[in-house]
Amino acid sequence: MDADFVAAVREAAAELASVLEPTPLQRNDFLSARYGADIWLKREDLTPVRSYKLRGAFNAMRKVLARPEAPNRFVCASAGNHAQGLAYACRHFGVDGVVFMPVTTPQQKIDKTRAFGGGRVQIRLIGDYVDATLAAAKAFAAAEGAHFLPPFDDPDVIEGQATCGLEILDQLGRAPDLLVVPVGGGGLSSGLRSVFTALAPATPLLLVEPAGATSLHAALIAGHPVTLPEVDNFVDGAAVARIGDLNFAALASLDPSAVIHVTEDRICATMIEMLNVEGVVLEPAGALAIDALRDLDIAGKTVVAVVSGGNFDFERLPDVRERALRWEGRKKYYILRLPQRPGALREFLETLGPDDDISRFEYLKKSARNFGSVLIGIETRERGNFAGLETRVAAAGFTWLDITSDAVITNLII
Repeated sequence: MDADFVAAVREAAAELASVLEPTPLQRNDFLSARYGADIWLKREDLTPVRSYKLRGAFNAMRKVLARPEAPNRFVCASAGNHAQGLAYACRHFGVDGVVFMPVTTPQQKIDKTRAFGGGRVQIRLIGDYVDATLAAAKAFAAAEGAHFLPPFDDPDVIEGQATCGLEILDQLGRAPDLLVVPVGGGGLSSGLRSVFTALAPATPLLLVEPAGATSLHAALIAGHPVTLPEVDNFVDGAAVARIGDLNFAALASLDPSAVIHVTEDRICATMIEMLNVEGVVLEPAGALAIDALRDLDIAGKTVVAVVSGGNFDFERLPDVRERALRWEGRKKYYILRLPQRPGALREFLETLGPDDDISRFEYLKKSARNFGSVLIGIETRERGNFAGLETRVAAAGFTWLDITSDAVITNLII
């Protein structure tokens, strides 16, 4: 089975060469110095569609078109990278595509998908959530006799994503000590695991999920795929409620300890750092493998981290920076109980240190007779500054409540 799979992946790689040169495998000096290791980044963010999704979409479409009485129209449901991969493949093969997207999809993603399709792709905006969009896409494909192309739970898609693994081994010239891979639906991780099991069985894989979407870990614990009751969609490229069935079959023998979770706020800090230090633009899912390095003991090891995508909408940058600052402990939000008397505000301001900056000030209740409630956001240069600030505020007789980590309150008013 392994030999047959590898042979099929090699064939897929040869065909893929017509649209995609191998993405770079780059040694990163910044990360290598930080961790005392030999860190290499597999730059899937540098494909024509800025993600690895082109590999799977191209391979699946190629194999479907080789069948007798092949369809001349393809359908998918996606608001992101899979849609762009399918659109690019439709243009290459000269077939039509219909991409279903949620109504809430940003215009930038709609425009990029349309551009990659080169006139071969229609876009239909249906549903507020992905579930409704997916149902509409499948119903359309069945009614029209078109081929529905899944984003990950498909053997030909897995085979296409696995071509990334061949490139890693060819480019590095040896097996790494560790391969770190992001996980969403499991198309990339199942393909890479199958390739490495066959060609580099001594190399362990570490799989990384966002803390708000741990579908693989839940499946490994249960022994079968399960549907998560709730998913945090911030890491949209990996926010999947249920690992694919075929994907899980390739990953089922993993120990749950081979899957780790990283928080969405910390991912934001990694995105900001890679942008500022290295000039690398990452989407949240594309930062997963790099962010996971923080948790590993990898000194002296050769590590390959797969950077899965760089389709980042810069309108999200303020939110990413905000979350990064909160994870770093350099920004906090408080509800301040402010006396309603002259001079009270000035007294509070005098408690601030030279590196403390008020980033938000908003009265929440102005009608109180003696005290008013104020939402106040404070940003500082060093996280340790807050201890001194809170001591000074208490000594001045003010009371306040730190709501920074209260997700319910912050989601409502911040």
